[in-house]
Amino acid sequence: MTKIKLCGLKRECDIEAVNKLNPDFIGFVFAEKSKRYVNPIEAAKLKEMLGKDIKAVGVFVNESPEAVAELLNKGTIDMAQLHGSEDEEYISMLRSLTDKPLIKAIKVQSKADIEAADGSSADYVLLDSGAGTGMAFNWQLIKGIKRPYFLAGGLNPENVAEAVKTLNPYAVDVSSGIETDGLKDEAKMADFVSIVRKESDND
Repeated sequence: MTKIKLCGLKRECDIEAVNKLNPDFIGFVFAEKSKRYVNPIEAAKLKEMLGKDIKAVGVFVNESPEAVAELLNKGTIDMAQLHGSEDEEYISMLRSLTDKPLIKAIKVQSKADIEAADGSSADYVLLDSGAGTGMAFNWQLIKGIKRPYFLAGGLNPENVAEAVKTLNPYAVDVSSGIETDGLKDEAKMADFVSIVRKESDND
């Protein structure tokens, strides 16, 4: 069963919507340059509203390990997704500060990137076309990967069935593909979740 992550939530109505849909993960974006940015105080309030079975993932871009660990250890988030140039040294440092799960995002442009994903010491890897480009990458490149991964980049209700059927990823991660005019759209969120679950049941 492919797991589901709905990323970039920032409003109370977003949380109300996901509580009805019960995805496996949701994402709070802590990168200040993002239009989906939430600050730690807002995220803590939203986390309190979140259903207990849903894991909150914090998305960071080259944030200090101490700041990431603080949000993990306080319970504002359950997992951290590293979306910048964080290397193995950074991951090791962060692990010395927290025992919570880590996801390393990797921009896939060649087979070398898949080898890097296989070699990462993070608990999970997320394969993307870039930092929130909303574009899909060449899925053929993934065929040789040796570990479970989150698939991101350009997913939406129109193409996610093919992604699940073709690649059988550990999880699918969507943000812009469930938005209308830059805000989360509850109908698109429901469609996305329904399609992934239906396709997973068919496997």
